[in-house]
Amino acid sequence: MQWIQSGLSLLIVATLVLSAVLSIRYRRQKEPRLRGLYAANMNISMGAMLLIVAISQLFFFTDSNVRRIFGIVCVLLGLFNLFAGLRNRKIYSHQQNG
Repeated sequence: MQWIQSGLSLLIVATLVLSAVLSIRYRRQKEPRLRGLYAANMNISMGAMLLIVAISQLFFFTDSNVRRIFGIVCVLLGLFNLFAGLRNRKIYSHQQNG
């Protein structure tokens, strides 16, 4: 059980670093299509991070109402970011190719 928590912690840190790198690239990019792709990828990584945080809060710590509410909010925000990022990535990648 401890190695699962450690793995989730590493995934949280990895997605956090990826989100920060993509955020920096997004802010420095001048071309609108690449800005959109960086923003979409940033949303995908933030959505994944929020889902991982929610999993760790809901399943690996002592159960309380505050943790449940926080976990559910993280799940909802994570799913929204993930789907919005995937949708936007599809739109911007088709614009770039076509």
